[in-house]
Amino acid sequence: MSNYSDKIVITTGDSNGIGAEITIKALNKLCFDSENIVIISNSKILDFYGKLDKDFEIIEVPFEGEITPGKISANSGEFSYRCLRKACEIRPKAIVTAPVAKSALHLAGYPYNGQTEILNESLAYGNQQAEMLFVAGEFRVLLLTRHCALKEVHITKEIIINKVKNLSEVFKNKFKISSPKFALCGLNPHAGECGILGKEEQTIMRPAVNELKDTGISITEPLPSDTLFVNAGQAYLRDEKPPFDCYIATYHDQGLIPIKTVASYNAVNMTIGLDIIRTSPGHGTAFDIAGKNIADERGMTSAIEAVLHI
Repeated sequence: MSNYSDKIVITTGDSNGIGAEITIKALNKLCFDSENIVIISNSKILDFYGKLDKDFEIIEVPFEGEITPGKISANSGEFSYRCLRKACEIRPKAIVTAPVAKSALHLAGYPYNGQTEILNESLAYGNQQAEMLFVAGEFRVLLLTRHCALKEVHITKEIIINKVKNLSEVFKNKFKISSPKFALCGLNPHAGECGILGKEEQTIMRPAVNELKDTGISITEPLPSDTLFVNAGQAYLRDEKPPFDCYIATYHDQGLIPIKTVASYNAVNMTIGLDIIRTSPGHGTAFDIAGKNIADERGMTSAIEAVLHI
């Protein structure tokens, strides 16, 4: 097998979504040495959605059936799964993934809640754990829980301690920030209002914070998320550094609504905690516009740019 350890590998995602289109548009827009990029896809799919201006190495993944833009199918789920598994198998410097559809993965017999879980199963070893970090410039948001129903959000002291310790190591090693400052969102409205609106902040989160502080990690007490993100969002819009290096959200929408509201297509989903960094646009397959050549490639451009210089 060839050595891909210095390459950036891009998968084109669901064959019936906008993945191949935005990959082609982004690669045609960006200026870089094409020898550093490898595409994992299928030539039939790439030709269907556009034309690349440069010569890239393409690792072919078999694709059975027809390309039917906008349709959720087992074939497209099988293809997107195989592409990601291949990316993990060749162990590149970084992986950039176009969006996949969880429903298509499930139809194909792969009951994952997203690509992060596949990456974790394929690449994690020892105590490693893949985490979702959303990045827009210096505005960063870590999710303590990912794709689960709101009623199933479960926060423990151990979850907070382990994930924040791992986050601190990533900031030191990948972002070269030796003493990162973290802000922790409360789980309940107004961070529980002294236990009136929920006691998790008092019984779970503060003990975790105290233990983290004892190890030298800079982290706030659990704070009301409805006001915590205000300064971060305003700083991003002014192109200034936010007050904290990372904001730690307890559940999916708590963290993603604020960063996507201000950063839009510039918000990149970054998988951290593994040896290989993975990035992806902060949006989905957009089946409603697939095949119409109107998809906006800025999210994919941001995802590729995020790993060009790591």
